[in-house]
Amino acid sequence: MSTSNVSPFDLDNAAAYAAWRDKKSALAPRRLEDVVVAIDDPRALTEAERARIVELCATANMAIYVSRTGTDPDKEIPRKLGLQLGLKTLDGHWLTDTDGISPLSVRGAEERGERKEFIPYTDKPIKWHTDGYYNAPERTIRGLLLHCVQSAASGGDNQLLDHELAYMLLRDENPDYIRALSQPDVMTIPARTDDGGIARPDQPGPVFSVDSQGFLHMRYTARTKSIQWQGDAATRAAVAALECILAQPTPWTLHGRLEPGMGLVCNNVLHDRSGFTETPQRRRLLYRARYYERVSAL
Repeated sequence: MSTSNVSPFDLDNAAAYAAWRDKKSALAPRRLEDVVVAIDDPRALTEAERARIVELCATANMAIYVSRTGTDPDKEIPRKLGLQLGLKTLDGHWLTDTDGISPLSVRGAEERGERKEFIPYTDKPIKWHTDGYYNAPERTIRGLLLHCVQSAASGGDNQLLDHELAYMLLRDENPDYIRALSQPDVMTIPARTDDGGIARPDQPGPVFSVDSQGFLHMRYTARTKSIQWQGDAATRAAVAALECILAQPTPWTLHGRLEPGMGLVCNNVLHDRSGFTETPQRRRLLYRARYYERVSAL
């Protein structure tokens, strides 16, 4: 983010960007261990635990916690953790439970039927994305929390990349790529229909935007179905360049797997998920909570 009234994300201010870039690349973690925080109970953080998570989210936009809760299925774990980190407003939608927290599990999807066509509720791999890319602007997802109750028998790994670093790599290659991907209607998610007609209208929007507090937000999915990009040459080139960056590990691409009691707290960074295999004894269950706020010190 900008530390002054001069935004480093202003394409006409090379000096502000250069200063931000130097600091960002110097502080960016290069190993998953660099963003791991050992905590006791996520429902009741110590001041030191909370401060470390907030610090990491301020510099790296993410933190991985390792707690003692193990396979405890208490949904208060993600809810209470979020509240301690300034994450208050949950994004409830038709696929979440009534409390706004989604249990991500294949068995749950099979039991509920209506979820099985949506990839997060299957064992299939998920390409690079940020969460809520199909949301309207007033429901922008700025914070994301994933808590692992049980990992799969094999697979289900994640890659993580701070979206600010993706922006940096793309801008360094060609600032016109950022300009193209900042168009207000560069990426449109087509309307979703159900038996009652249009359940959600077309949702156009930018990939990169800067909010009222000066923070960079990224709205992106690498999916190729049910997505429409602007057809101009500049957009095509920018999308291809971003795909190329994400296709191979960067110096800051982090890789790992959440195990029971572990979780991810982030400012909606880029992430993916590999496919996974379950057994009757190891059925994957994660809780996902999406928020309109970023992680903050309160």
